[in-house]
Amino acid sequence: SRAIKTNQDLLPETPWTHIFYNDFWGTLLTHSGSHKSYRPLCTLSFRINHAVGGMDPWGYHLVNVLLHAAVTGLFTNFSRILFGDGYWTLIAGLLFASHPIHTEAVAGIVGRADIGACLFFLLSLMCYVKHCSTRGSSPSTWGWILGAGLCAGCSMLWKEQGVTVLAISAVYDIFVFHRLKMHQIIPALYKRKNLTLFFSIGLLTSWGTALLGVRLYWMGNKPPSFSNSDNPAADSDSFLTRTLTFFYLPTKNLWLLLCPDTLSFDWSMDAVPLLKAVSDWRNLHTVAFYAGLLLLAYFSLKGSSNERECNGKTVMNGKQNANGHSCHSEMEYKTLEVKSSFASKEENGIKKHEVQKLQLPSTENIVILSLSLLIVPFVPATNLFFYVGFVIAERVLYVPSMGFCLLVTVGIRALYVKAQKRFLKNLVFCSTAALIVFYGLKTVVRNGDWQNEEMLYRSGIKVNPAKAWGNLGNVLKSQSKISEAESAYRNALYYRSNMADMLYNLGLLLQENSRFSEALHYYKLAIGSRPTLASAYLNTGIILMNQGKTEEARRTFLKCSEIPDENLKDPHAHKSSVTSCLYNLGKLFHEQGHYEDALMVYKEAIQKMPRQFAPQSLYNMMGEAYMRMSRLPEAERWYVESLRSKSDHIPAHLTYGKLLALTGRKSEAEKYFVKAIQLDPTKGNCYMHYGTFQID
Repeated sequence: SRAIKTNQDLLPETPWTHIFYNDFWGTLLTHSGSHKSYRPLCTLSFRINHAVGGMDPWGYHLVNVLLHAAVTGLFTNFSRILFGDGYWTLIAGLLFASHPIHTEAVAGIVGRADIGACLFFLLSLMCYVKHCSTRGSSPSTWGWILGAGLCAGCSMLWKEQGVTVLAISAVYDIFVFHRLKMHQIIPALYKRKNLTLFFSIGLLTSWGTALLGVRLYWMGNKPPSFSNSDNPAADSDSFLTRTLTFFYLPTKNLWLLLCPDTLSFDWSMDAVPLLKAVSDWRNLHTVAFYAGLLLLAYFSLKGSSNERECNGKTVMNGKQNANGHSCHSEMEYKTLEVKSSFASKEENGIKKHEVQKLQLPSTENIVILSLSLLIVPFVPATNLFFYVGFVIAERVLYVPSMGFCLLVTVGIRALYVKAQKRFLKNLVFCSTAALIVFYGLKTVVRNGDWQNEEMLYRSGIKVNPAKAWGNLGNVLKSQSKISEAESAYRNALYYRSNMADMLYNLGLLLQENSRFSEALHYYKLAIGSRPTLASAYLNTGIILMNQGKTEEARRTFLKCSEIPDENLKDPHAHKSSVTSCLYNLGKLFHEQGHYEDALMVYKEAIQKMPRQFAPQSLYNMMGEAYMRMSRLPEAERWYVESLRSKSDHIPAHLTYGKLLALTGRKSEAEKYFVKAIQLDPTKGNCYMHYGTFQID
């Protein structure tokens, strides 16, 4: 809702340049309550969607699906560089296309940030690959590295993790293109032939530093702040709890990639219980995960063995054991000889065709790149450098899943090569096909959960019952299933009793069903849980005012009007509630005959109201106050302002009609009374005012 439905940056009357100063949710980036999620290109795509199709969700979903298709195509094309033409590239592409972890990013509209970032991530990486292949032989090589830098910048403007492509490019250059081992990197510094390599790495480093510096400066040099429910581990006072939990979370994310059986729209709050002691059995998962990761990285970086595989062919000491591509064991890479595209030249009167060697990287090279692609884009979500506003977010795994798919593919290829019998090779292929089919079926099933809000929230009850029941209550309420909605809210509070939003929502439901004393109880609990919740003060004041407790209502409205919007997640909604509080306080003064006080409060409300606030009632009450004070010109001005802001506002038609009748403009007055009746023929109040006008 905040990213699209209530985001003012999508509206045509908002200058498009605001997109580059506000965060993803439409809040000023330097505001203390800003999420600091700076994704202007994603917001710009939403604005284009809005301009073309308004709020029709079909167009938004179409763009997401098309972007995912484009990313899948680019990823498959990149896989060809590593695996060549054949089954392995196809398997990598199918794994990525079918993986269920992508459902949230593709089916959820706001997940477009991850898809767009991945698109430019791959474009940047492909540009850098082209730079590597043309370096030293073509002047266009520097155009390619410029393209890589620009695409990296665009990727970061879709989502922050996009900047990590520069690190992946460096890994590709060192370990895949140049095939250096870890122990060879330092000696390579002293070789003149490697100057271009380190110059390119220097450019990547400088550009990455510049992008991060500008990004930090643009967001006000301050990290975002989050509530403790968003990331409970970050709010824990125990260093041991924070450390154990943060080390465990990457393990849980890898398991979601490997076995995406249990997925959820939200993993905040207690969805992943904190690890508070070393004796927690989940620490075994953590140890196994990091041990496996380190061993895999160590053997890939260490060096060679005599036996290598060549795209499905086993090779011993540079000689292959079956018909296929020859390999060079000393340099540990595969070589595929093909005739070049007839770039022939005559030499001594004889035509000769040049032979070009297309070198495919070794398994170790691919593993290093795959691990980098899996780990590096995920680093911003690890709480290592700064705290993030979630525990686990499936959409964040969209980019790292490319590394996972490559890693699985290279593992399958290694198994296939090691298998000596045809039966075992067929078994590997069949198992791979089954994995892709199962992933695809799970994706289809998970898409069913995303068909509508009710199904989505019901699917999340197992993982995050507090959040799921609360959101389900909102859906059931919108469907007029009042008793079911109340039960859902109470279920949410059973799991987490201090959720201010749920306490407020339950109070609102009770208020709308005339259970005012119960509603007041829950509003007070909501205020106790979150003293800055202006909407709870607003509704508390309205109930007290209707009960005749005017002094308590006045104090409540005044207290609400004094709450600042500092460090609030949604300052726009807060300002709307504060404006409404001032409006009702003005009405209270108006009913008591204190018109000067009412005018002062109305003027304060006008100063504080946000852009999205509908001001017609406020302007009309300003006119009423001036009318009671016999300051008719000012009253007329505010009645006109009310009708200008909302031309079908019935109260303004009636009050302006009365003013026109009072000043002798009866023909004009009659038009406004008749218009009010036309706007709502069932409203008896309109007929009463018109009848009074006719009698006079």
